[in-house]
Amino acid sequence: MEFIDQKNQHIKLRYCKPNDQPTGDHVLGLTLYRNTMLFTKHRLRGIEFPGGKCEKGESTLQALAREIYEETGGHLQTAYYIAQYTVTNAQRSFTKDVYVCIIDAIEPKVDYFETHGPIRFQSIEEVPKGDKSFLLEDPAILKCVERMTELGFYDT
Repeated sequence: MEFIDQKNQHIKLRYCKPNDQPTGDHVLGLTLYRNTMLFTKHRLRGIEFPGGKCEKGESTLQALAREIYEETGGHLQTAYYIAQYTVTNAQRSFTKDVYVCIIDAIEPKVDYFETHGPIRFQSIEEVPKGDKSFLLEDPAILKCVERMTELGFYDT
């Protein structure tokens, strides 16, 4: 699937099979905790799913666990690789591996890096419009949430 997002960037999305190998340089966790969606509140963008860049020498699974912990205090129990998308604009291109993540515990922290920590909702629609990051309106991310539901991980 291909899209143009709200920033006029070209997005190419593909769903992954269980044996597909992640090759992205960024990660996104569609995080689930105790029958809710677990988000983080980014200090600038607002409420969004945790994720970010892979650090040098880090696998996408290692980056995913680190980003979830840094941004929410969440401990990753299990991750399922469900999609990958590439974002291309005039300046750069990056590829994001998307996982459905089961979180087994949330540890309170003093510092959540660039976020205000964890916040939970039953669905993206419950997130107040004024608090919602533009990423929760991104067509690729919304398609990935749809895919998560189709695969039976979560029923919004």
